[in-house]
Amino acid sequence: MDEKKNIGMLFNRIAGRYDLLNHLLSFNTDRRWRRKAAAAAVEGSTIGRCLDVAVGTGDLAIELARNQGNRQTGWHITGIDLSREMMRLGEQKVQKIGLQDRITFLYGSALDLPFEDNSFDVVTCAYGVRNFSDTSRGLREMQRVMKFGGRLMILEFSYPDNKLAACAYDLYFSHILPLVGRILSRDKTAYTYLNRSVKNFVWGEDMCSLLGKSGFKNAEYQPLTFGITTIYTATK
Repeated sequence: MDEKKNIGMLFNRIAGRYDLLNHLLSFNTDRRWRRKAAAAAVEGSTIGRCLDVAVGTGDLAIELARNQGNRQTGWHITGIDLSREMMRLGEQKVQKIGLQDRITFLYGSALDLPFEDNSFDVVTCAYGVRNFSDTSRGLREMQRVMKFGGRLMILEFSYPDNKLAACAYDLYFSHILPLVGRILSRDKTAYTYLNRSVKNFVWGEDMCSLLGKSGFKNAEYQPLTFGITTIYTATK
């Protein structure tokens, strides 16, 4: 998709209303999804460094910091993104709740991560992998910068297995979400792109297979809320 080549600019345009629309269009369920994702990311780990790819406005990074905040004093999250405006708003949120010593924002591409091999204990990404212009390259970069024995966690949209649920979900994603998103974000294309990006991406076993081809081991997936979103975990 041509939009993926300018994904940072697309998210710059809608940054100001991004959090509001996330909560509104998911009926606030996205907060619970991120809490579950953060818990899955740190499960069984004594973690020092975490990389959050496509950090956006920092919601997952904040959940990660809160999850480990009282248990791991050396815990630090580096968030990287191509949208400067999303990260600017994220930095404001982080400072407001006093987590600036635990979360750092950095401009950069998931396809060329500016870190040495084996740098992070955990690598995460929430709703960003489907936006990579080269999915396999982005996943290989995430694997490269992860330490051996490290943990990957990806939270991404998916489609329900139940045909009735899938039909209702498709109706919502194809018609209602783009309309409401267009009105409230005042952007004609962003939420139409969101619908297409989900439809054209892989999920479930196909996503686990892709993770395996990218060098990860023990890939597993956990569908949430009838399968409309999924947590993927894997190791290196």
